[in-house]
Amino acid sequence: MLKLAILVQDIHRLNHTLERFERKYGVMSPTFYELYNTGVEPENDAWVLDFEEWAGLYEVWCDRQQAYTKALQPLFREQPSFASIIQSVAA
Repeated sequence: MLKLAILVQDIHRLNHTLERFERKYGVMSPTFYELYNTGVEPENDAWVLDFEEWAGLYEVWCDRQQAYTKALQPLFREQPSFASIIQSVAA
């Protein structure tokens, strides 16, 4: 399992790249991904590579979000307070 700090860094890095695509094409990543998965080809051939990259990055982002949530679960069970969770992650 990846360490929480690495997951957080990955998620922020992916957010930055996903936001670049969102600004460029004017839709949020979940909306794009849902439309992308319908199999409809982009109207503009120049978009194909961007869409492939965007979809792949969004899938990785979803995986990292799930890994982050999974990694936190034992901490919530083991740590008595929010402060102790923060301290154990920062250690």
